[in-house]
Amino acid sequence: MTVFLLAVSAACLLGLGFVLQQHAAQRAPASDMLSYRLLLRLMRSREWLLGILFMIGGQVLSAMALSAGRISLVEPLMATNLLFAMGLARTITRQTLGRSGWGGVLLLAAGVTVFIVSGQPTGGGAEAGALRHWLVFGVVAGIGLLLVSIARRLPLFEEATLLALAAGLLYGLQDALTRTTGQRFETGGITLVLHSWQTYTVVAIGIVGLILVQSAFESAPLKMSLPALTAAQPLAGIACGVGFLGDQLRVTPGALAWEAVGLACITLGVIVIGRHPAMPDACPDSIAGATAVTPLSATARIEETVRSAQQAAAAAAAAAARQRAGVGRA
Repeated sequence: MTVFLLAVSAACLLGLGFVLQQHAAQRAPASDMLSYRLLLRLMRSREWLLGILFMIGGQVLSAMALSAGRISLVEPLMATNLLFAMGLARTITRQTLGRSGWGGVLLLAAGVTVFIVSGQPTGGGAEAGALRHWLVFGVVAGIGLLLVSIARRLPLFEEATLLALAAGLLYGLQDALTRTTGQRFETGGITLVLHSWQTYTVVAIGIVGLILVQSAFESAPLKMSLPALTAAQPLAGIACGVGFLGDQLRVTPGALAWEAVGLACITLGVIVIGRHPAMPDACPDSIAGATAVTPLSATARIEETVRSAQQAAAAAAAAAARQRAGVGRA
């Protein structure tokens, strides 16, 4: 029960934090995408800083949940952050859930329940050796890097989904390494933690993931990024948990089939909720700003064209006058 409460509380804080961050990040200029300058610019926004505080709180609670339970149990529960994000977004957009919204909620809840009941995640397995550890780490990080590389070649609106997918994979990997760091703290205290590469990798992944997420939030509406982020993180976390942390799931044919059904329901529910009209397409301030700026820009262009035409006409009249004067003298 403790793990459940910690994981759901972490999901609540993360969901609220993501909405506030995206609300602030979409006002940033596109030239700051995938750059540390984006974070420096966003640090001036109180709304974004509040979102970061929520996210830090969620990360702390998720670390506590990971230290108390298995990552294969915690990660599906963390996927419920989208429900809390939708709750805040619904307040902003004043949209009702409707059939599609409730359908997404039921799919997500059913998926989490089916996966946990059928898989029965437990510990007790031996942690994998260095080769398997680095193999899983390299595959997850490599897929994330590939997604970022592909995203850079896509239009800005489509780039957000791949950036969020890459960030979700990195966050799942970060959760696994956070669990490892917690185990080292229990074994050797702060001294062992400070001498472990996992500690510094967790920080580095957090910074890179934050840049990717904020770039995704900046380039497109929340519905284009948050579902991908929410779906990728538990999948990567479960893969790492089973791959090198010693987590164990039931592997009978029936259990594997139901586990696949549960993960499919989680993914589908995340997508349905993320595409719901309650998720804001854009910040009202941004829309108002665009509406105000566009007519001014059009007016300025018209005035400039009129001035150019007047100058050209004046120059032509002056040239014609000089020509008549020359003919008169002749």
